[in-house]
Amino acid sequence: MTEFLRPAAEWELQSMIAKLASENRCAEIVGHGALRNAGRSTAPETVITTASMRGISLYEPNELVMSARAGTRLVDIEAELASRRQMLPFEPVDIGPTIGAPASTLSIGGVFATNMSGARRIATGGARDHLLGVRAVNGRAELFKSGGRVMKNVTGLDVARGLTGSWGTLAVLTEVTFKVVPMPHASGTLVYRGLPDDLAIEALTLAMGTPYEVTGAVHLPKRVAARLKNKNLADIGEPLTLMRLENFPESVAERRNKLQTALKVYGEPSVVAAEESWNLWSELRSLSVMPFSPDTILWRISTVPTKAPEIVAAIQKFMRVDAFYDWSGGLIWLEVPAAADAGSADVRRAVAVRGGHATLIRAAPDVRETVEVFEPMKPEIERLTRGIKTAFDPAGILNPGRMYATI
Repeated sequence: MTEFLRPAAEWELQSMIAKLASENRCAEIVGHGALRNAGRSTAPETVITTASMRGISLYEPNELVMSARAGTRLVDIEAELASRRQMLPFEPVDIGPTIGAPASTLSIGGVFATNMSGARRIATGGARDHLLGVRAVNGRAELFKSGGRVMKNVTGLDVARGLTGSWGTLAVLTEVTFKVVPMPHASGTLVYRGLPDDLAIEALTLAMGTPYEVTGAVHLPKRVAARLKNKNLADIGEPLTLMRLENFPESVAERRNKLQTALKVYGEPSVVAAEESWNLWSELRSLSVMPFSPDTILWRISTVPTKAPEIVAAIQKFMRVDAFYDWSGGLIWLEVPAAADAGSADVRRAVAVRGGHATLIRAAPDVRETVEVFEPMKPEIERLTRGIKTAFDPAGILNPGRMYATI
């Protein structure tokens, strides 16, 4: 029977980890459970949840900085920021619903533990780039602090950013401090219709090379576009290529006209403006176009934008695929039919030949136990990773095997 531990304070968490280490018992680290079905499938008898470690501990709107305990739900943080017309600059993606978890359960600790960033990353950087500091407890039961409230506080080894993307395998985050930014006054989206994948990515990369400050660059092939909740777009029945512009209304209008002129060879776009544009991109960041299904596998592939259509086409030779291109093609959410090996051999071969890395996001537990979920490491990187794991968690009790089977 699984034992659930719910520390409400850092000293409680330290005591729990110390006891587990002394008994050589492993623990799964979770927030509210949004990410339990992601990563390699592990089943320790003990689960430590940070759900009781919640609340905003510092918010200075004028300084554009916030601190929150790790178990604070992302939706609560965004609601507080929205009340001051501010937001998280990296537009975090909530993968919970697409892997079968309830919506709105992602914690801010989970955001930084996985480093999942949305469409705005191409303009403002990812979650790691906006993390200022952390408080955390490592596998030695030591409470430590890294970073602070301003970037200049970070000297020497930047441990805070090093923990970002470690999926709870090095330490349990208890508090995070991060930058926030003002919300744009206006948003508008250019929608190009009917472009095949290669031309769409060409148009998106061209748009990103202009001085018109595109903050979102997405391409949805026909079948994926049809899944949009925005019926005006879903019912078009063609591939859709989306480019977002934000700022003051006058600036958005001027840059939109100039961008249309620069991309005139790709056709005449329609315009989605104001609240409808905001809702469209909120829908995309929730991955609702890649809904949970036990009949499909979901991969997350990072690559050079110009290679993205080639990767999808190469995989498509072996199986049916549905792709959602983000970051002007630099990120591919790829849905393939369920299979015992998750299509791993074909996916990783296509990525290896063209460059990039692939992460298995959604698959049945037995598949995630047997297939490499994260990109296999080169020997020198594996040695470094093992050394870091040993330094933070010598007994290997925190999320063992969550990222790699033997680490």
